[in-house]
Amino acid sequence: MKLYLGIMSGTSLDGVDLALVDFENGAKLMASDFVPMPEALRADLSVLLKSGETSLQKLGEIDHHLGVLYADCVNDFLVKNQLEASQITAIGCHGQTVWHAPQGNFPFTMQIGDMNLVAARTGITTVGDFRRKDMAMGGQGAPLVPAFHEAVFARPNQFTVVLNIGGISNISVLGPKSETIGYDVSVGNALMDSWIEKHLGKRYDKNAEWAKTGEVISELLAEMLNEPFLQLPPPKSTGRELFNLAWLEKQFANLTAMTAYKVEDVQRTLAEFTAQSVSRELSQWKNEPNKVLLVCGGGARNPLLMERFNVLLPDWHVGTTNDYGVDVDYVEATAFAWLAFQRMENLPSNMPSVTGASQAVSLGAIFPK
Repeated sequence: MKLYLGIMSGTSLDGVDLALVDFENGAKLMASDFVPMPEALRADLSVLLKSGETSLQKLGEIDHHLGVLYADCVNDFLVKNQLEASQITAIGCHGQTVWHAPQGNFPFTMQIGDMNLVAARTGITTVGDFRRKDMAMGGQGAPLVPAFHEAVFARPNQFTVVLNIGGISNISVLGPKSETIGYDVSVGNALMDSWIEKHLGKRYDKNAEWAKTGEVISELLAEMLNEPFLQLPPPKSTGRELFNLAWLEKQFANLTAMTAYKVEDVQRTLAEFTAQSVSRELSQWKNEPNKVLLVCGGGARNPLLMERFNVLLPDWHVGTTNDYGVDVDYVEATAFAWLAFQRMENLPSNMPSVTGASQAVSLGAIFPK
């Protein structure tokens, strides 16, 4: 077996996903786990993501805290699955994105979580810092998973789009007769999560139960659908630095009667915004035959979103990556195990057609055990 362990903590800040993958023949998910984000660390990250401002002291402390968390998660995972560190070829750890700014005079992306600590505390070679090599080659540094999606989900007789709905919604477009592309489309769960936390103190709207009690505010929806990012051509990428509560407040400010609406109506409208912004993007492929939409990420477990995709995309077969043997909750963690495998084998792992990079390169920095 060629065992790799992928680790992903996304913009939702809910916790850490772990995926053990065997690359002996293809990519087989052997075991998985989820570890909730410690409350103190989540609070620190939330403040950092909302403001984009901190002290160097605080940034360094969060970086260290994350590194320890990732290492502890790995060590606990090994015990739980009766594995030795020597059995794992390498860890692929994405780290925690705290800022992503691919535009401007000095493009950069920042993922924190000290990989030196991960390697030292687990005794396993660790691969991290996956995005910056792509950006050094002129790319957006995102999204990185379409290459993995192509390897696992592409089929010669169908037009497949893999839609990952985490904090942000991104797609991989796997056309049988065209080059694979992928990019961030719109917000995913980030606004819904932030809104319910603000008003009900909950991390997320389980099964969309709260959103289902509200009604769509058509004026607010129309305003949100005017967001300039939605009109940009790919390659493009975004995050909570755009789609946050401050952005939502700006949408309110352009309307005159927001005080007349209930907070649950806003939640329902946010869900509709995610569904419609994604569906509108997919409409450009309406003439493709045999269209399949595979949803993964936390959004795949949102019955309201899945229901709306079925209504808004009647000529698509809407399913999830579970249909192809990859658990919706662990697609990204599995992808970072694959990226680590590609790096250790010195194989290219970005896709210039996706990120805009000038060439294909092997992504990631290796931190020896």
